Amino acid sequence: PVVLLTVASCASHYMVRDPASGTTYYTRDVDRTGDSGSVKFKDESTGAKVIIQQSEVRRVSEDEYEAGVKRAK
Repeated sequence: PVVLLTVASCASHYMVRDPASGTTYYTRDVDRTGDSGSVKFKDESTGAKVIIQQSEVRRVSEDEYEAGVKRAK
């Protein structure tokens, strides 16, 4: 199942997981791209712009976000 959560807030932090690869990303902003259900965001660990067709998006605390970004580097 695909879970998508988009909440507009300046202080939001998200964990985005690609279920196909198992890769986890951390970002501060998640955008839907069209009607396909895909999401677009900037991976804070690498600075890369990422688009995922199917994803699991979860809002996380700032502490969990910071720890995740550090782990991924």
